Amino acid sequence: MIPAGNTQPKPSRRPLALACLLLVSGQLGFALPASAGDGTFDELRFGATASIADGNLHEDGAFPSFTLFFDPFDRDTATDWRDALARPRVHVGGEIGTGNGANLAFAGLNWTFDVSPKLFLDAGFGGLVHDGNLDGSGEEGPRLGCRLLFHEYAAVGYRLDEKWSLIGQVEHASHAKLCDGPNGGFTRAGLMVGYQF
Repeated sequence: MIPAGNTQPKPSRRPLALACLLLVSGQLGFALPASAGDGTFDELRFGATASIADGNLHEDGAFPSFTLFFDPFDRDTATDWRDALARPRVHVGGEIGTGNGANLAFAGLNWTFDVSPKLFLDAGFGGLVHDGNLDGSGEEGPRLGCRLLFHEYAAVGYRLDEKWSLIGQVEHASHAKLCDGPNGGFTRAGLMVGYQF
């Protein structure tokens, strides 16, 4: 916070956060070809989301997004839905803020349930770190209260073939009033393209 009488603008964290996201995604890009064939990576999803919140919680712009899924518990060998619950996939990813939106990086667990050979439901829970507005001092968008938030999403997907799928998802992030300050949260929806390794 800038003390009273100090009129210097607050330095922006956006370039640093964007550089970190690009560095991580670049490192993943170099690792993917080597690791995709050995079963380390299960799926890559990429696309874009947009804010679906109203009023002061709305963020302008689109948010290019990527998520990388790992399958350390061998979900494909689950024999029924109870076994599938015990074998979540692990995901890591990020979204790049445009307009007045925040950059974020997230990680967590994911569960996928097949409705039919083509149609599936997907849900995930974890945490994220962001560079967004904490207390609303002169900035637009949601007031988020703290840098670390819970992150959850729900999705419906359609398999185009054994490798490619289209996924519509809704995601939310907030701190559930576990830290001081406002709890505006993010609420975004988007369309993803999935590639199964």
